[in-house]
Amino acid sequence: MASAGGGLGSGPGGGGAEPERPHPKPFLIGVSGGTASGKSTVCEKIMELLGQNEVDQRQRQVVILSQDRFYKALSAEQKAKALKGQYNFDHPDAFDNDLMHTTLKNIVEGKAVEVPTYDFVTHSRLAETTMVYPADVVLFEGILVFYNQDIRDMFHLRLFVDTDSDVRLSRRVLRDMKRGRDLEQILTQYTTFVKPAFEEFCLPTKKYADVIIPRGVDNMVAINLIVQHIQDILNGDICKWQRGAMNGHGRTYKRPFPEQAESSNVLAAGKRSHLESSSRPH
Repeated sequence: MASAGGGLGSGPGGGGAEPERPHPKPFLIGVSGGTASGKSTVCEKIMELLGQNEVDQRQRQVVILSQDRFYKALSAEQKAKALKGQYNFDHPDAFDNDLMHTTLKNIVEGKAVEVPTYDFVTHSRLAETTMVYPADVVLFEGILVFYNQDIRDMFHLRLFVDTDSDVRLSRRVLRDMKRGRDLEQILTQYTTFVKPAFEEFCLPTKKYADVIIPRGVDNMVAINLIVQHIQDILNGDICKWQRGAMNGHGRTYKRPFPEQAESSNVLAAGKRSHLESSSRPH
């Protein structure tokens, strides 16, 4: 599930003696990939390496938000289908894209926002919400975060976690069985909805990624490079990145995998780095 937190300086100053500093607009990073590819694990690893997971939520400089929170509220008929594994949660129409766009727009403007909470056991949107406080960097992860152009264009950096399909299936089976679903239903749902939707809707968005991360969190060269990039943003280099993105006019190009010795260098904004030592089919 998504993590929520706040950037430094949010909230009133102690005793009002010192005025609250203006909070910079956050650097928004999109993290996409197929089901169970390791998107949330990559985001959590980034948080861990930055030491942000031990920081109070209101004081965090980096936060994680999941697209899964924006599943539409289902009708009684749709919920009955979902409980039988007959509802397609991997289709773009399964998400409340208007709410997602509005929420991200408010986040980019540096506002605190309330995000929905979704229960995957009952397939319901819960009444309780989670407050996401302003932060310097926001990681937004999900299977279709690059599908909608209006949302895709909001990201300053786009990452795609590329994991072998057999590995993803095995992870999905284990995850859904922990949610109380039987194996036959899981496999039927995968072959009927998940795999076709990945090939039709998710995989084609890989071309929009600035950085491709094969093997997910196991690819520590890629993770360390991204962490260094985020650290530079937190150290005040975000303006340099924004200028570079404007000069690049949003176009992306693929360049060779950097050597480990170069992994501390910051990626040039508007360019694609393919973070793998050799090409391999999906």
